[in-house]
Amino acid sequence: MRAAEILAELVAFPSVVGHPNGALMQHIADYLSAHGARVSLLPGPEGNRFNLFATLGDAARPGYVLSGHVDVVPAAEPGWLGDPFCLRREGARLIGRGACDMKGFVAAVLAAVPELSRMDLAAPVHIALSYDEEAGCRGVPHLLARLSDLCAPPLGAIIGEPSGMVPVLAHKGKAALRLSAQGRAGHSSRPDLGQNAIHALVPALVAAADLAEAVARGPEDARFEPPHSTVQIGVLSGGQAVNIIPDRAEALVEARAIAGVSPQEILAPLLGIPGVTADWLSSYPALALAADHPLARRVADLSGAAPLQAVSYGTEAGLFQQAGVPAVVCGPGDIARAHRPEEYITEAELAAAQALVLALGRSLT
Repeated sequence: MRAAEILAELVAFPSVVGHPNGALMQHIADYLSAHGARVSLLPGPEGNRFNLFATLGDAARPGYVLSGHVDVVPAAEPGWLGDPFCLRREGARLIGRGACDMKGFVAAVLAAVPELSRMDLAAPVHIALSYDEEAGCRGVPHLLARLSDLCAPPLGAIIGEPSGMVPVLAHKGKAALRLSAQGRAGHSSRPDLGQNAIHALVPALVAAADLAEAVARGPEDARFEPPHSTVQIGVLSGGQAVNIIPDRAEALVEARAIAGVSPQEILAPLLGIPGVTADWLSSYPALALAADHPLARRVADLSGAAPLQAVSYGTEAGLFQQAGVPAVVCGPGDIARAHRPEEYITEAELAAAQALVLALGRSLT
């Protein structure tokens, strides 16, 4: 099957982040098994979501991982001109939710599998597919925890997030925190009989705003835009009406950290504020791969593109690196198309990704 046909099948599964993905993963597992891959479906602790790990070649030898996520963001935003979960073609564009981020890469990898399976691979090629990346990389840590049972320590991982097929050597890390305060509802004319949750949350909001200013004056890494870590309050909610004392208030705060800085440590001052409960929502580390690392040179050769030093968005690559697997980001499409209506990828971009996968396989024979 051509990559575009496989992509149409993948897009047709509405694998929205936080929802069950068993049907999609079983579909992919069946396809891979039919081409001789050894496949493991790995249920996460949620019970209805799965990671997938597959191997072509001898898993006892060190090889390379092709990694992607199969979850997508919701597609309820206005601006779609057709069903987001039915891939449609307009000129050179293949349009659908997840076409670019990042079922396009997954489709290109799967399209390369029949030819890969016929190669005499001296080192294996692994395919690692995860769930709930869009919720802060929640699925892949469970896969990485099983990696030693699945294969020899890999030589490297290529994470196929959209990068225009340019290898990316570094990205920021991220942590997200929910801050909440409980109050007691009542009529606003008698604040003495209630407890205002929004007022209770204010010290945490002030602390978060102060952190945003502080990290902007902190360590810098010129590879990133902006060159420093960042903090922002992204969501604020609470209250029902102006004449009702709010009984609950909540804020979602994120930190994005340059390489060498822990995003959780940035947000640590927000923990333990009196009257405020703090819950971690997600966290993943920054990626930092040296320009002279063998993986960087290999992927540059395979892609034909000089590596890009850094991007400011995040991926699962930092988690692979944290688990001891060197990682680089390199995938088809443009990240600017992600999370937008009429998300698309082109057939030429799919072909370029498939060519990289096959070039990797040939380099291992």
